Amino acid sequence: MNIVMRQAQATDIPAVLALYAQPGMDDGRVLSEEEAQGLFAEFVRYPNYRLFVACDESSGRVVGSYALLVMHNLAHRGTPSAIAEDVVVLPDCQGQGIGRRMMAHAVEQARQACCYKLALSSNRKRHAAHAFYESLGFAQHGLSFVIEP
Repeated sequence: MNIVMRQAQATDIPAVLALYAQPGMDDGRVLSEEEAQGLFAEFVRYPNYRLFVACDESSGRVVGSYALLVMHNLAHRGTPSAIAEDVVVLPDCQGQGIGRRMMAHAVEQARQACCYKLALSSNRKRHAAHAFYESLGFAQHGLSFVIEP
């Protein structure tokens, strides 16, 4: 499968929601298309937050997606950092290099933005995902803490 990476468009939202509905991601509990379109319209106005899709070039089908936020910092001498979120590939397409292609794309986007790091987080239970990220050269760094406000 030849994969093309591109910035998502509003017409991609149904396919992205289907990706998120997978077990282990949002387990079928996703936004309605109307809600998602509203949020997508909101965050495309953010200067450095983008949703990317991986598409099968021959069919145009969206087979994977991730979001990337590039943040400017006052610390680190003003060098920006990047965070990849919501990395997901269709179950029947996993193991075909799509996730690898998406993460290479994310690294290149962070490199072009002169980021000093690209970070991502993964649920503690997702051992296969951790092994995948480590195989790409990602290393565990620090600790992540969350709180439900």
